[in-house]
Parts: sequence; C-alpha cells; structure tokens
Amino acid sequence: MPTRVIAVANQKGGVGKTTTAVNLAACLAAAGQRVLLFDLDPQANATSGVGLEKIEGASCYRTLLGEGALLDKVQKTAFERLEIIPSEVDLCGADLELARTENHLHRVKQALQPVVQSGRFDVIVMDCPPSLGVLTLNAFAAADCLLVPLQCEYYALEGISMITRLLNQLRDTGVNPTLELIGVVMTMFDSRTNLSHQVTGEVRQHFGDVVFETVIPRTTRLAEAPSFGKPIIHYDKYSAGAAAYELLAQDLLKRLKP
Repeated sequence: MPTRVIAVANQKGGVGKTTTAVNLAACLAAAGQRVLLFDLDPQANATSGVGLEKIEGASCYRTLLGEGALLDKVQKTAFERLEIIPSEVDLCGADLELARTENHLHRVKQALQPVVQSGRFDVIVMDCPPSLGVLTLNAFAAADCLLVPLQCEYYALEGISMITRLLNQLRDTGVNPTLELIGVVMTMFDSRTNLSHQVTGEVRQHFGDVVFETVIPRTTRLAEAPSFGKPIIHYDKYSAGAAAYELLAQDLLKRLKP
C-alpha cells in the first residue's frame, strides 16, 4: 500500500481535532503501521501531546519557505513506530509568509513529496490549525483524504457543510482533484444526554456511511492524557477512550485499503 496522507481538520476549535490526530496516529502505530504525525498547528498541542517540547526552529516553517528538507525535521517519539514533525509558535507567521510566495497552496505538498517517496511511513497524519487559513488549505492540497472530527453539539452541521463546500472547490479548481472525505468522526459523545444522540442521528442522516460507526466518548482520562505527554492507549490502555480510538483506527485502516 502506498503512503497515505490524511488531514485531520475542522475550522472550529475545541472539537477534539488534535485529540483525534494524536490518538489515531498512536493507535495506527500500535496496530503495526509506520506513522508520521505532522503537526501543522502553531499551538503545537499534538507535539506536546506525544511528550515533545516546543522547540524554536523544529517545525516545518523554514522548509515551507524553501530552506532545508522536511525529512530532517522528523523526530522520534517514545512510542514505537510513531514519529513526528513538531510544531512551534513561529508557524503563526506561515499563513502570511506563504501567501506571498509562488505556488503558495502547494508548499506543504512539495515539501512532503520526498517524505512520501522515502517509503519510511505507511500513514502520515496531519493535524491542521482550527481555521481555514493558508496552512490548512496547504494540508488539503497535500492530502489524499480528509478526516473531520465533529463535536456532538448543534453547530456541528454548519462546520461540516463549510468543509464539504471547500472540498468541492479544491477538487473543481484543480488544487487537489483527488481529495476525498474519508470520514466524519463524532467526538465528545455523552451517552447520557439527548443532545448527543440527536446530533449524531442528524449527522448520520445527512452524511450516511461517511460517518464512522465508532463515536469518541467525552471522558476525563482522555482529557488528562495530553498533560502527561501520552496518547490515551499509553496513558490508560483499558479506558473507554482508548477502546474507542483503537476501534476508530481499525475502521480507518479498512477504509484506506485500495
């Protein structure tokens, strides 16, 4: 199977996007895949979520502006088969800087090409900023597929309809004609509330099979794990959150099969 590049994105913050990127990457690695987590979010939460410090100059920032190779930015994590390209606050300036460059929507794609061709990774998971700025659009242009985490709340459908529109635009304008929506994952699901069930039902009705069967529960353990710099399966392997992300990783692998 060729290396698959997945962008985890939602322009709304606080929907479990980074939690999903980190834990999905860790569960895919635990399932035997060689995984690269690519932190494109200047907040660098995915970086600290796998136990790495935010270090100046460690991100892809200079590479996107044409200095150096992205493969040199890859760092090991404490977890087997899981490597990372970290982020840092400097990446905040990338949206402005990239907008001034030639071919500005394909900078991530160009930088990522040698990484993909190296054959070192089976899956590359990109954690995008919570906006539809230049960095996120770059991730969309570089990705094979898009995974959208949606919080179980009323504004969920608005967020996804905007992403679907954008997806169609990127295909139609030729920025990335083959980009596909590989799935929508419902996050922060609270089985005790009617709202969670209602929103999940509506999203399934609207998007059908694109919505993963597995829902991610709202749990304390899942919220605690990042402060220990560990994905949930390494923080509390037998928790509900770990079980959910392990199931999600299996579902995703089935969908990634050609």
